[in-house]
Amino acid sequence: MIIRSTKELMARYNDVGQGDIFVGKLGAGELKSFLLVDLLERGVCCLPSPLSQIISGSKVVQALLLNQWMLPNTLVISRRKNLIDAIGRYNRLGIQSVITKEDRMHCGFGIRKWDSIETLYSFMSMSQASYPFVLQPFMENVMDIRVVAAGDYIEAYARHNPDNFRMNMAAGGSSSPFLLDEEKEKLCRAVMERGGFPFAHIDILIVSDGKYYLSEIALDGGIKGAGIGRVELDKKKEEVIESIIKRRSYSN
Repeated sequence: MIIRSTKELMARYNDVGQGDIFVGKLGAGELKSFLLVDLLERGVCCLPSPLSQIISGSKVVQALLLNQWMLPNTLVISRRKNLIDAIGRYNRLGIQSVITKEDRMHCGFGIRKWDSIETLYSFMSMSQASYPFVLQPFMENVMDIRVVAAGDYIEAYARHNPDNFRMNMAAGGSSSPFLLDEEKEKLCRAVMERGGFPFAHIDILIVSDGKYYLSEIALDGGIKGAGIGRVELDKKKEEVIESIIKRRSYSN
């Protein structure tokens, strides 16, 4: 049985089991993670993968699971003790300005810059509601690259904003085509494989010394600045999913 919508899945939820396939992103609010685990335990194949769906929706989960590809000293701060430890670590390394990324906030709206980690701590001491979040050193003069990948298709473009360190197009940035070299594509493919992403929108940071790091990844995202249009990209994503279904059918 192949189910292609959340509505149909929920209507037949108790009937699905081993060998069945659910195609789509589960839209069940706070229950999403629990339902995905339950479906996995019952042998239901979810496309995109449950892991990619969970990673895509949470910057904190990304920083936990994909940390090896991220900017050095990227930390997940889940409680005050983590932040106190980070103060000592950053001070030893001479890191001054920092940024925080609010979990589940998109389009650059949850990214905040702090002149020092002590300023951040002073604010957080009065606000427990903001945990957990991602903490990173603030880097000057970075190049922000958006990569769109679906199967064999991959393209990249650079995002610029002279008036805001947030390079997102939603924050007023502009774009220009970027030639993605083999090593940067390898990084993208490695991250996608680790997270079980059949397709992805990936943000890469290239710092002043030429090194490059994963910033964020999502199953969907903006393509303003990309050469491909939304309809064509959605078609490519559908083709990737259908090819996975066919491979599973042949293997069974």
